[in-house]
Amino acid sequence: MSRVRCHLRMSSISPKEQLRKSCANAAEAIRKECSSLLSADGHSTESSSLAGSGLALVDLLCRQAALVCACYRDVQTAKKRAAEMSLEKHSLVLRRLEDILSVSYAKFYAFIFRDLSTFWRQLYTDASILKFCLLFLHCPDFDCQAASSEAYQAPLDGAHCDLAELVKVLDLALILAGAAGEQRGRRWVYDTLELLYVVWSEAAASRDILASGPPKKRPRLAQVTNEVPSTDVIDVKGVFSNVEPFTPPVKHPIERVDDLPMEAFQAYMDSPRDVDLGPEPLIIRGSIHHWPAFTTNPWNKPAYLLSRTFDGRRLVPIEVGRSYVDQGWGQKVVTFGEFLSKYIDTSLAGARGELGDNPATPSSPKGSTAYLAQHPLFTQLPSLRNDILIPDYCYTAPPPHPTDPHMDQPELDEPLLNAWFGPPGTITPLHTDPYHNILTQVVGRKYVRLYSPLQTEHMHARGRENGVEMGNTSLMDVGVVEGWDDLSDFEHDGQHTQENLDVFRKVPFLDCILEPGDALYIPIGWWHYVRGLSVSFSVSFWWN
Repeated sequence: MSRVRCHLRMSSISPKEQLRKSCANAAEAIRKECSSLLSADGHSTESSSLAGSGLALVDLLCRQAALVCACYRDVQTAKKRAAEMSLEKHSLVLRRLEDILSVSYAKFYAFIFRDLSTFWRQLYTDASILKFCLLFLHCPDFDCQAASSEAYQAPLDGAHCDLAELVKVLDLALILAGAAGEQRGRRWVYDTLELLYVVWSEAAASRDILASGPPKKRPRLAQVTNEVPSTDVIDVKGVFSNVEPFTPPVKHPIERVDDLPMEAFQAYMDSPRDVDLGPEPLIIRGSIHHWPAFTTNPWNKPAYLLSRTFDGRRLVPIEVGRSYVDQGWGQKVVTFGEFLSKYIDTSLAGARGELGDNPATPSSPKGSTAYLAQHPLFTQLPSLRNDILIPDYCYTAPPPHPTDPHMDQPELDEPLLNAWFGPPGTITPLHTDPYHNILTQVVGRKYVRLYSPLQTEHMHARGRENGVEMGNTSLMDVGVVEGWDDLSDFEHDGQHTQENLDVFRKVPFLDCILEPGDALYIPIGWWHYVRGLSVSFSVSFWWN
């Protein structure tokens, strides 16, 4: 049970009131940190990540934090007259916070993310927290204010104060800035989203009781927070389609074994058939069927995924295009509901999560493909993280890279998890990973082809392109070489001579179709091409 839920079960204060207090405390903490930086002694400068953003921006943030604190004090003391008089000022605060967000976000484009200074990320995060706190006061859907403070429920100038906007503010802080900040940051955002989920669930339960007529026994908190909210917007039946528009033939099947004990897997890696090559790919069946994602919390049901994303209001970054090496490929942030309804299953187009109730958003181009690929979704959505378990195989001791010791990475403290969710036709081009990989298939099927690291010279690695190192990705498009995809999408350059293509077609490989419940071991150094055959949801575990 999470820290938030434990606290709720032990507290006599309602979730709404706890969320209000959390917002007030966060605003006060931001004000104090900024005030300390602006003080003459500057003793706390080194302990704050905000220091590098400049005193002018810190001062602007400090003044907005002070005004937000005043708003919460007014509500707490039920100063209706003060609230009515300050609505215009509150709208000004919102505009100033948008200015801070704009300035800090502009810096995100000036640097590669790993080189982006923490103070710009924390500045964006703290401004987002204050924006959330201010908007929360003006959201009538949550009725968190004192009865005598109706004025705070009036909409701010130019601001949408609905649930979708509240979720959006915090998700952008997570996705764009990593919710940076030691005192608040990611922990505060996670706790706030979980508390907001509880408030939303209880509000949904209350609406159900009113709509059903006779009063019903109020569900316990554990029921409210763990069950799918029964609202009029989640009316999604059945499971995702398993239709496969195209299924490649499997020519050189990967070895399959039934659920393998951890010790047997370690022995498999320690005793390869070819000592120069090291362990080879292996499909392990039946090792993940006990996950909640297959049983009590089925990921193959759109209704469940929507319920864990505020009816699809949570934001996710997606790749738009067939493959990240294609012309016209791009990235954007959309709501989970829009991703489902426009790219995964068009029958879900009526779900409220589609762009947070914004019907004016244009539809996706006909025939376009989108992929939620290599995203740390489970860091962003801990509720989904609880539906899967790290395979025991990730706690074994795998061998180093078989041909290039420089490819070995420092040892990880924990496996790295990434989500891969998309419609039929998504493609991850031929590439290598910097770690050993357990690729697990939860929903749908995928075709995977693998080439040995001993064949690297025939893979025609891309190298550096537009300032980005692409040496782990091949120039060879397996789908085009095999005739599965349109030749017009293939990049023609000097390297793609007929001789090179003929040689590549003769390079030995292994391939397979991953079924739900399969776990594919991909040793470090192995080149692999992955193609979604149906609606597909996979989870990869990198470890070393």
